[in-house]
Amino acid sequence: MSTIARHTPTTGQDVLAEESAAVPKSQAFRYVAAATRLSLGWIFAWAFLDKLLALGFATGRDPETGAVDTFGPAAWINEGSPTLGFLQFGTKGPLADFYQSFAGAAWANWLFMVALAGIGAALMLGICMRIATVSGVALMLMMWSAALWPENNPFMDDHLIYALVLVLLLLGKAGHTFGLGRAWESLHLVQRFPVLK
Repeated sequence: MSTIARHTPTTGQDVLAEESAAVPKSQAFRYVAAATRLSLGWIFAWAFLDKLLALGFATGRDPETGAVDTFGPAAWINEGSPTLGFLQFGTKGPLADFYQSFAGAAWANWLFMVALAGIGAALMLGICMRIATVSGVALMLMMWSAALWPENNPFMDDHLIYALVLVLLLLGKAGHTFGLGRAWESLHLVQRFPVLK
């Protein structure tokens, strides 16, 4: 004999209660996940700022002399290209020609910089973790595939590790600790469009 299950409508609060049950209970895990989220967010945000302003870390430093030209011609605000150097000179392997074909293109520069800023801001704030994770994983996979094969390992490098960490942070609801994730997810708009979680 079978039973007929009745569908009980759920409210936004019911959904939040169910999802909060999935949040890891260990305080140590939550703190480490939050620190990891903030750290990884800072890596993306700093890459954006360095390329935007040529602050002399990856952008704006003369490789021969080591001199730093802050806010110089390498800065994106001064028409420098944030993608040209890596895509033209840092790519190798089977996809190098593909990536080199759009090195320095305006659309590639904009897409790259918007991704760095958006992923960095989302991670630092703990909001839009789904979009940040998908975008970050896509960016990391593209950067990994642009430099195949890694020098120190047959296939694994830091880009793949960052991609895995992004997924772990999403699944562990790292935006809820030391972030705005819990408040963000309670917004009506976010409940209506869960992709914004």
